[in-house]
Amino acid sequence: MKIFNIYKNTNLKIEVLAGLTVALALIPEAVAFAFVAGVEPLVGLYAAFTVGLITSIFGGRPGMISGATGAIAVVLAPLVKMHGVEYLFACVILMGVLQIIFGWLKLGKFSRMIPHPVMLGFVNGLAIIIFKAQLGQFKIDGQWMGGTTLIAMLALVFFTMAVIYYLPKLTKAIPSSLVAIALTTLISLYLRTFGINILTVADFAQGDIAGGFPKFHLPQIVLSFDLLKIIFPFAFIAALVGLIESLLTLTLIDEITDTRGKSNKESVGQGLANVVTGFFGGMGGCAMIGQSMINISSGSRKRLSGLIAAISLLGFVMFGSKLISIIPIAALVGVMFIVVIATFEWETLSLGKKIPFKDILVILIVTLITVFHDLALAVIIGIVVSALIFSWEKGKKISVETLVKKDGTKVYRLEGPLFFCSVASFKKLFDVKNDPENVIINFQKSFVRDHSAIEAINTITERYAAQNKSLQLKYLSKDCLKLLKNAEKIINVNIIEDPKYSVADNLLD
Repeated sequence: MKIFNIYKNTNLKIEVLAGLTVALALIPEAVAFAFVAGVEPLVGLYAAFTVGLITSIFGGRPGMISGATGAIAVVLAPLVKMHGVEYLFACVILMGVLQIIFGWLKLGKFSRMIPHPVMLGFVNGLAIIIFKAQLGQFKIDGQWMGGTTLIAMLALVFFTMAVIYYLPKLTKAIPSSLVAIALTTLISLYLRTFGINILTVADFAQGDIAGGFPKFHLPQIVLSFDLLKIIFPFAFIAALVGLIESLLTLTLIDEITDTRGKSNKESVGQGLANVVTGFFGGMGGCAMIGQSMINISSGSRKRLSGLIAAISLLGFVMFGSKLISIIPIAALVGVMFIVVIATFEWETLSLGKKIPFKDILVILIVTLITVFHDLALAVIIGIVVSALIFSWEKGKKISVETLVKKDGTKVYRLEGPLFFCSVASFKKLFDVKNDPENVIINFQKSFVRDHSAIEAINTITERYAAQNKSLQLKYLSKDCLKLLKNAEKIINVNIIEDPKYSVADNLLD
């Protein structure tokens, strides 16, 4: 099967090292998001393993990394708080089923219709969120670091970033992120011999992250309609949030790698992953833009890196928890700061005079809502605003040319679509009072789009009728004729049939 042809045209060294780097970066994120959701660290780590493993095999985007995410954690946290972790598992299973249905219905293709300004706002918003999340690592017991602890933390962060930035200029044989984490860990162990407090993964997890292989677990709940009423709203929102974040990340990687992923396949893969993780004690997840960027920047372009990352993560949890526990948080913060720099679209800061103001407005709206509310709402509002702006611009483009035939009939040649945004301009085009008794509206270069257009035509008809004048429509397209035919009960207008169905470039009246 093609789906298991992981090794074809694959640079094993790059994929394996990239996977190891991603695995190290996944651990603190999974632990952090578990705390956000209000569950034990292992619930987040198991989700990172199962979601990452299944999407790396069945997903639609090679090179993209999935796991436990903050977006899903934020959505499901209230459910955990109100009803407990068993309801979370049931909700994640239902969330996965919904995502599979979305994929089977081919709804993933609509991600391609997301406007570029919305994409820029999404990317910038996520970069800011990732940056803000790292600031929490500079606190101990809720208090900001100070003194030598803060100085050591900052020094190690900058050292990690410097290694990641400069090492590729010397060699690309080994992922710079992995080298940076290793060197920073060695330096932190040396500094600790001087009594300097260096925050590690063990400190962050507030305990041991050791665990066994995830076990099959049926949610301990009573199946009923009342249960569905409780979990369905959370599952539906989480499914949408997960798919939006995953498909936007997919689109971003498509642009970076100049390849194309399969959005519907990714929807099914994400859904399958969440169904499985719900049955194995995981909190659910979706694509992770930060870890995906680490993976892509490390040179990975295949599925193997995601597979290695998931298996390595589980290996760390089962056998290497003590080794992972000594990694300084500063090293992982440095890696994520580099991700922030690479993720943020810095060109948007200089686009003020290069693109229309309306596009700048959409970017700002999506960015701010992503940062201060949530991703799904940001994207939806961004699409709606973009659509309204597009409709408004299209509505302003309706125009008319007039001529008077030899028999005294006046002809209005419309150009531009007639729909809800253009009806106001449409009504102002006609000089009802001064027009002759016979008037024709020529629709060769115009289209009747919606009910608002029908009402506008009816209004013009009534105005001419009030002046005892005749109004006729000519050269309507087949779709327009059908639309008006369906509206016969609410419109009274004389349509001139065109048996030859003249094309748009016909210059006859």
